[in-house]
Amino acid sequence: QLTTPRNVASPPCLRAMAFRVLLVACAAAVASASNLRGGTALTSNPIRRVVTMLQDMTKKIEEEKKRDTELYDKFMCYCSKNGGALSETIEAAKAKIEALSSSLKQSSELKTLTEANLQEHQASRAEAEETMAQATAMRAKEAAAFSKVKSDSDTNIAALKKAIAALDKGMSGTFLQTTAADTVRRYAMEKAELPDQTREELLSFLSATGSQAASYSPQGGEISGILKQLQDEMTKSLGDASGEESAALANFEGLIAAKKKEV
Repeated sequence: QLTTPRNVASPPCLRAMAFRVLLVACAAAVASASNLRGGTALTSNPIRRVVTMLQDMTKKIEEEKKRDTELYDKFMCYCSKNGGALSETIEAAKAKIEALSSSLKQSSELKTLTEANLQEHQASRAEAEETMAQATAMRAKEAAAFSKVKSDSDTNIAALKKAIAALDKGMSGTFLQTTAADTVRRYAMEKAELPDQTREELLSFLSATGSQAASYSPQGGEISGILKQLQDEMTKSLGDASGEESAALANFEGLIAAKKKEV
């Protein structure tokens, strides 16, 4: 006896397959009946064979239907359980994409600004380096000029001190034969700021030779006074030059320190 499959909802593909199987079975049964009527010899009952075949096919179809139904149920369960999570994941991904797009735009703007700042800094750095080079060269010239002034002043002041000491001791003749006397004479001729009459009197003393130099003794110590005046003026001038040198050096160091920060 044929067993009819249970009326359970199944995918359309299974129903179509079952329908085709039934058509094939019916066609086989009709063919077998025709052969019997035509006198064809058969070793067994053809109807029984068809029925057995249909039962086996029905059992197989039931098993496939059950397996397909289980897979279908699992799939629907997965969709119902994970649909919300999937939607949340999609929304989160969209939000992340928007955030990344915004971040990328900000990064691009920052990159443009940084490049502009870098170009400005490079130009400023080049300017600062040039300024430092010029200031260093100028400082070197100023330092060299001060060094010569100080050297000359120290030499002249030392010579004036020797001349004053010699005059105070009555040893003018001995002094006039020294290189210090030549130094004072050269200074009196070239650099000393003196009235013409005073200069002539001082040079006359410094140019004396022999017995004249030994016996030279101006009244009231005029020559000694002139020399002391020159010494005081030269000492003050050297002090002023030293102060200017110190100020120039401080300004140079301050400028270099400020420009190094720009570099």
